[in-house]
Amino acid sequence: MSNINKDLTLFNELVEALINEEAKNPVAERIEASELYDTIDLSLNQSAMIDDDFKTTLQNVLVATPKTATNLFFNQLFGGRQSKAVIGDLLAVLLNNSMYTYKVAGPQVGIEQEIIRQSCKLVGYGSNSNGTFPTGGSMSNYMGLIMGRDAKDPNCRLDGMTKQLIIYTSKESHYSNAKNASFAGIGRNNIRYIKADSKGRMIPDLLEDQIKQDIKNGGIPTYVNATAGTTVLGAFDPIDKIADITEKYKIWLHVDGAYCGSLIFSTKYKHLLKGVERSNSFSYNAHKMLGTPLSCSIILVNDKKQLYDSFSNDASYLYQTDGDDFNLGKTSFQCGRRNDALKFWTLWKSVGTNGLEKIVDKQFDLANFALEYIRSNSDYKLYSFDNSISVCFNYKNIDPTALCTALYEEQITVVGFGSFENDTFIRLVTINANNEKQDILNFFKVLEDFVAKTPNLLKLKS
Repeated sequence: MSNINKDLTLFNELVEALINEEAKNPVAERIEASELYDTIDLSLNQSAMIDDDFKTTLQNVLVATPKTATNLFFNQLFGGRQSKAVIGDLLAVLLNNSMYTYKVAGPQVGIEQEIIRQSCKLVGYGSNSNGTFPTGGSMSNYMGLIMGRDAKDPNCRLDGMTKQLIIYTSKESHYSNAKNASFAGIGRNNIRYIKADSKGRMIPDLLEDQIKQDIKNGGIPTYVNATAGTTVLGAFDPIDKIADITEKYKIWLHVDGAYCGSLIFSTKYKHLLKGVERSNSFSYNAHKMLGTPLSCSIILVNDKKQLYDSFSNDASYLYQTDGDDFNLGKTSFQCGRRNDALKFWTLWKSVGTNGLEKIVDKQFDLANFALEYIRSNSDYKLYSFDNSISVCFNYKNIDPTALCTALYEEQITVVGFGSFENDTFIRLVTINANNEKQDILNFFKVLEDFVAKTPNLLKLKS
């Protein structure tokens, strides 16, 4: 038997062990960070490890790793496991193509471009649109910012920054915006954070007031980042109203849909993205609402010329055959790039666009069910709103940070906390479309039972 066949047999054994472990213990036994290296043998040594010991070590690592696919993981903006997407990711690893040229990626280029074409149609972009697969949502936002910068000041690509370019985003937007302003040479001090309303949405009137003020002071309004699904509340900025402003002042509009941009697949909820077709660029993460393995991020542009202008660079040693449309390195930030498209394609191909719509809608069904439970129980206080899969609440006035930490440390469930304005609360994210309503009820029961059994562990909020 060849090494690859032997190792695939080992892999299958490990997968079976992991799935069995997930069923028995949906929350991994926590290892204190200070005790990690004494608990599991993670050392790298001069000599080889024999097969049985190697298998045992891998099993130990798997058992101790947080289980993000189980029905008690609600902590992150991803969760669950779509098996058809897993198949695509495993095949991508075996094929090991880099996605920069048709010469080395072949039909995988067509797979990526088909995803981009269909996504552009769903967004409402025209025939000149295109896109690429960055490494994640932060990189998508960075690429959007670079294109916005270059569209406003084309000479910047050659001469560097010579003008005071100003960018705008909501106070509730993703933290990558600050980093990206620094990376792009615009500077963190040239970000204007626009206040959000009581539901976490950017206030367009305040955006326009700030733009007018910056113009008066000699600044150059360059880029607006609107958010489709804020990190904490899952709120949607009013894209249509923001687009009125960006078109009026000729400013690049990027819509960060990393969290909830997959609503482009939902007939029922797509209204939350009203106006997205008017944006210059739009991004979404299929590894979030659509459940593909990490990472699977897509950025789309209304005019593909902007991608070429900002990211294309000739390299005769690389681009030797076929046209630019088939050499994807011409429009990506990276050179060597793993195939993140195949896993999304195998999922989309297998369930169809209608199937992706069901995956998205299921998460809102679960969120609505959780909202009903909270609203019907006086021990809970609700902080979030309809049309969000982030369900934010507190239970019996218990400090949410203490409760979430205790639930995690005692291996009960994994759920996080967040803050908005002056409130801090538990944030239950119903992004795992493999869950059922019974799993949501089970979460609340687990939480309530834990509180009842550990009254001395948790301090009441002051």
